[in-house]
Formats: sequence, structure tokens, C-alpha cells
Amino acid sequence: MDFIKKPMEIENRSMEIIAPHLQGLNLSEDQVKVYSRIIHAAGDVEYAPIIRLHPELIDSARKALEKGCNIYTDVEMVRTGINKRKLAAFGGQVFCKVADPEIAKVAKEQGITRSMAAMRSFGQDMNGAIIAIGNAPTALFEVLRMVEEENLRPAAIVGIPVGFVGAADSKAELAANTLVPYATVEGTKGGSPIAAAVVNAIMYIIDNNRD
Repeated sequence: MDFIKKPMEIENRSMEIIAPHLQGLNLSEDQVKVYSRIIHAAGDVEYAPIIRLHPELIDSARKALEKGCNIYTDVEMVRTGINKRKLAAFGGQVFCKVADPEIAKVAKEQGITRSMAAMRSFGQDMNGAIIAIGNAPTALFEVLRMVEEENLRPAAIVGIPVGFVGAADSKAELAANTLVPYATVEGTKGGSPIAAAVVNAIMYIIDNNRD
């Protein structure tokens, strides 16, 4: 059986298949790249009309990455999916504390989720950083609380938690915020690979070299 074997050829062909589904959405060239990578990661063209990017999202995240910003994630799957070698080339690191025993202890004592406790522990270190949430709506709600109540100002929030309890509501609250540029997806769809894909897409906009 004959099939495409080279990774970049597979990716390029995938983008060609995705392209017609983005026509008519009035996207910039960079927005097309982010939308395409989201759809590619999901394997689902039905994402096209429900992706929401703040007008300043790409520019704000790109400038932060170029300055060597760090990335803070809610779960290990998001951390694992981010191209850490590319991020390191810009001077940044990616952090996740959800599996930290101390975080588990704090979460139990306070009656909150570990992802909420992890976000609280990062605190003001997240100023000027990128926050990428792909699993836990509670993490996104907590970050948005910090934005409102503690004057937290990350460069961008990629908030794409998945699921049926809280996910859609947390993403709607993110999209309603006027203080921090964001990327999200309406409804229950999303997940760690999607959040990581947004971050990677912006890094590839800066430098598409995959070596």
C-alpha cells in the first residue's frame, strides 16, 4: 500500500485538506496558521467555526515568547505537547505542578482541585507569561479570578479545557474578559493537545524550523 511517510509531507497535505474549511472566516495569515494547527491536532474540521482568538492574542504571545517568557500549564499532557526545544531556543521553560505532592496536600486542605492549587502556587510569576489550560475548567476559573482580583496580567491565556462540567462556562468567561488576550474554543470541545497546538502554532509563526 502506498502512503505518505515523511512527517512534513503529511503535515503539509493535512493543511491543504483543512484550508477549504477556513474560507469565508476572514482570517489573517497568522490566524489561519493557528486555526489550522488546532484542527490538525483535533482531526476535526468542525472546530473551524467555534475557535475564538482575541485580536491581540497572536501578537501578544509572540512578543512574550521572543522575550523568553515561560509557559504555565494545568496538566502534564499540555506540558508534554508543547515543543520544549523550540521554547528553550527562545529562552523560556514550561511548568506544571499538578503532580507535586505539596500541591496535592494544599488542594486537600483547602477543598479545591489540584489544578487550582497549582495555579495559585504560580501566583504573580505568571505575569507576562503564557498560561495554557487544556484539561481543567477549575484552573481556568482560578486564573480568571486572579486576573480580576489580584491584577494578574499574563501575556496570553490559552484556555481550552474539555468536558461537560464547567468547560463551556469557563471558556465563555474567558472570552468575555477584556483584560488579557486569549485563545479558546466554544462549547465542550477542547483538550490538552488543542491547547498545546495553539502554543506551538505561535512558536512556528516565529520560527518554523523543526530541526
